[in-house]
Amino acid sequence: MKKITILIATLFFSTFLLAQTTWKADPMHSKLTFSTVHHGISDIAGLFKTFEISATAKKADFSDATFELSTEIASINTEVEMRDNHLRSAEFFDVEKYPKMTFKSTSIKKIGKEKGKYKLTGNLTLHGITKPVTINMWYRGTITNPQSKAITAGFQFSGILKRSDFHIGSKFPAPMISDEVKIKADSEFTKQ
Repeated sequence: MKKITILIATLFFSTFLLAQTTWKADPMHSKLTFSTVHHGISDIAGLFKTFEISATAKKADFSDATFELSTEIASINTEVEMRDNHLRSAEFFDVEKYPKMTFKSTSIKKIGKEKGKYKLTGNLTLHGITKPVTINMWYRGTITNPQSKAITAGFQFSGILKRSDFHIGSKFPAPMISDEVKIKADSEFTKQ
């Protein structure tokens, strides 16, 4: 009987340890931004106001995590209404035809010995095109939020995409608007 009890306890504890945890980005403490270079002399920045990011992981350091992102392209905001409307048009994102941008990670790899630094690879779907991309991920730690008491993890994601890879703004050459677009997301995730 004692052996059976130990076996059951071991199985239960192992299942508990290997249980996958789900995390969701807190929209009040998350931002998804981008910037391009205009005429080679200035950065123009913007953000997407509506997006969701979730993660699942078994390990506390997120070294086995899978991330998913969904963004409403029409929520683009560069603080210039005329430019935002142009970016929503068929000359750029064509939000009527392609309303969402999505990303799902396929692998995660630790960078050197730096704590919390990873390369995150996944499939990005934008403007009807899906391509593999790799971005930097910085896991900044986990705390118990003193206000909400929720278990909260902090992340920063950053990288460079080429708009030509997704056929965005093809009529506007790189000297006018840089082909490379810097992206950055800062996010607090709450444990579900």
